[in-house]
Amino acid sequence: MASNPPKPTESPTSSTVPSTATSAWTMEQNKAFELALSVYDKDTSDRWQNVANAVGGGKTAEECKRLYDILVEDVKLIESGLVPYPPYKTDSPDDDKKSE
Repeated sequence: MASNPPKPTESPTSSTVPSTATSAWTMEQNKAFELALSVYDKDTSDRWQNVANAVGGGKTAEECKRLYDILVEDVKLIESGLVPYPPYKTDSPDDDKKSE
């Protein structure tokens, strides 16, 4: 009798969760998601449906809620020191001179 292979363990970090909540989100959808979160707060009725409508691209309320939950968990892990801050590019004084 063949057994099913074990399922991969899901990590709460967004970089490892194989979910439509974190894959195939365009930069524009991410920006729309952020903006929608600022418009539709936790007290808004049908918050996640409103967010999904604002994001567009066929994203569902469930996908938006899942992405939000993943991001909240990421912040908790970073703040607890379990995950290092991601490296951010810093501007150097030379960057300003290049545009002149």
